[in-house]
Amino acid sequence: MIHGLRRYAATSHFPLDADDLDLLLRRCATAHHFKQTHAQVLLHHDISSAFLSARLVAVYSRLNLLADAFSVFFSTPHPRPSLLWNSILRATLFHNLPAETLSLYKQMLSAAVVPDTFTFPLITKAASFSGNPNICRCIHGQAIAIGYECHLHVGNELVAMYANMGRMDLAGYVFDGMPVRNVISWNVLISGFATNFDCESACDAFRRMESGGTEPSPVSWTSLLSAHARCRRHEEVLRLFDEMRVRGSEATPESVAVTLSVCAYASNGALSKAKEIHCFAIKKGFQDYSFVRNSLVCAYGKLGNREDAEVLFSVAGKKEVVSWNGMISGYAAAGLCHDAHEVFVKMSISEVRPDLVSWSAVIGAFASSGMAERSFELFRKMVCAGVMPNSVTLATLLSACAELSALQCGREIHAHTIRASMDGNILVANGLVHMYAKVGSFRYGCLVFDGMDNKDLITWNSMIAGYGMHGLCDEALDTFNSMVRDGLEPDGITFVAILSACSHTGRVSEARKMFDRMVIEHKISPKMEHYACMVDVLGRAGLLQEAAELVQRMPMEPNACIWGALLNSCRIYSNMNISEDIVRKVIGTETSSTGNYMLMSNTYAVCGMWEEAAAVRVMTKAKGLKKSPGQSWIEVKNKVHVFIAGGSLPHGAEGVCGILEDLYQQMQSGNCVTEFWFVFQGLANEEWMENSYGSA
Repeated sequence: MIHGLRRYAATSHFPLDADDLDLLLRRCATAHHFKQTHAQVLLHHDISSAFLSARLVAVYSRLNLLADAFSVFFSTPHPRPSLLWNSILRATLFHNLPAETLSLYKQMLSAAVVPDTFTFPLITKAASFSGNPNICRCIHGQAIAIGYECHLHVGNELVAMYANMGRMDLAGYVFDGMPVRNVISWNVLISGFATNFDCESACDAFRRMESGGTEPSPVSWTSLLSAHARCRRHEEVLRLFDEMRVRGSEATPESVAVTLSVCAYASNGALSKAKEIHCFAIKKGFQDYSFVRNSLVCAYGKLGNREDAEVLFSVAGKKEVVSWNGMISGYAAAGLCHDAHEVFVKMSISEVRPDLVSWSAVIGAFASSGMAERSFELFRKMVCAGVMPNSVTLATLLSACAELSALQCGREIHAHTIRASMDGNILVANGLVHMYAKVGSFRYGCLVFDGMDNKDLITWNSMIAGYGMHGLCDEALDTFNSMVRDGLEPDGITFVAILSACSHTGRVSEARKMFDRMVIEHKISPKMEHYACMVDVLGRAGLLQEAAELVQRMPMEPNACIWGALLNSCRIYSNMNISEDIVRKVIGTETSSTGNYMLMSNTYAVCGMWEEAAAVRVMTKAKGLKKSPGQSWIEVKNKVHVFIAGGSLPHGAEGVCGILEDLYQQMQSGNCVTEFWFVFQGLANEEWMENSYGSA
């Protein structure tokens, strides 16, 4: 057909009309083909028409020949109508050049060309991509001034623009003022709430959409699923996905991928649910979509189903970086750090090089598995490889430093954040506050806190918890009050931190007041951890009867932590009246941990009930329970040395035994071990010494 049109154009005395030219240009599939056609048009036709120029610009843009598109645009004589301007604006936006789009728009206004209803959706999208709120407000104002704010497509883009800025209040204002809405309008609003982690508002918009007579589209359902997934309402995502299918709405590959992303976090039957969705994806032909296959690989990996994950990964043709990352992330989330690293190594020697996500996933895998040294080693290799960490990577490493009390490594990460100008990132700053609190250098955490321009709830919670760890209850209470004055609403974690601070310093009165404020003023229902804190603070103060009564009034069944807190208080005050009842409760509930059994034995021992203490230890052994060996560690010259009771000493630490022997002799001579002698009742002194020092 194209060749026929060319022959007609070359031999006929009558030029092709606009429709024929449009068809001819649309059918060009390659840049070479199109340029030949363009040359024919230049030879035989007048190209001064805006329609033809706009079509040429559009096709050049589609063929990734933006320079040629600009050449056509600027070679078209003035005046250039809005049709042609819209074409070049669309071309620059298509090539992710929002700044160029806005610059051309200014030229358009300078040329006295009035924007139309096709112009404003393009400019609004460019303003949104720019992220500049002043530009966004300016574009909105111009739309109102010209009278286009009520136009459907302009309104949709304005809602999307404010949603991308995180200003859902303004997005809702524009949406409510739209005289006409379609399903796209609702989808943009629901998607905006999803992006901004506002699940409740997304659900409300979805209900309003249905009650208003608009049938939700597959995109509507996908946005609703995404909102719940982002807010970690995993069970609700699975329920909504089933409801969507029951109601006859067509599932999309995107909705399947979103649902697969939460399968690993389902409370019951997670693997069977993932396999069910996998079957559904095969039935619908979605498995061939790379992002669906990657979601399956990641889901199976997180669920520890290595066989299916590896089969899906191996059958993939060309493996993209996302495919490799899905495999690494899946194993990392399942705690299979060595498997994640093995895949990482294979990726490193493949055609695809690890990116930031790859490095961060494998670093996080080792960090969450307690292998912080390996994490730091990989971090240093990542930096040497020219891959700069992001806030998530740095926060992961700071958390590992906190768990190991590795101050020097924490300072190293802190220095890196300053060099990379990331110390102002709120996620990184929160990690620094937490790390300095845990490693015992809390004054540096306070300096980080004071230097933060923006503070969220996690920031305040970290400071309150830090003060509590260091026995600074008054400062913790002052920080709590400052947070409330700043307008932040405390959550359950806040009250765990403040109650713990009261517990560590024996502030019973303040603990009672804060517990009442939590329930009455802030409407937070106490959870198990809040009751554990209250039992602990009452028990440590010797108010054992009140603590026991509080346990009896709990609306939920006490767990081992509650009984352990109460039992520990009984041990401190040698109170066997309450202990006997607790012992029966512990025996009935405790199944796998030895902690409370050891407390029971020690409580009997401190009261001089040696036979009962020995019986508890025999019962522990009969149940096959083994006490986890005690561990301690110290950081020397950026290296963490771990000491395990009964284990071998780290290399070069043989001299520690002699020093510990001297310290123990001094403790004995100073009568400093009498408080703890019952712990080792029934153990030979040599055995205890070996467990304390480790095996040389």
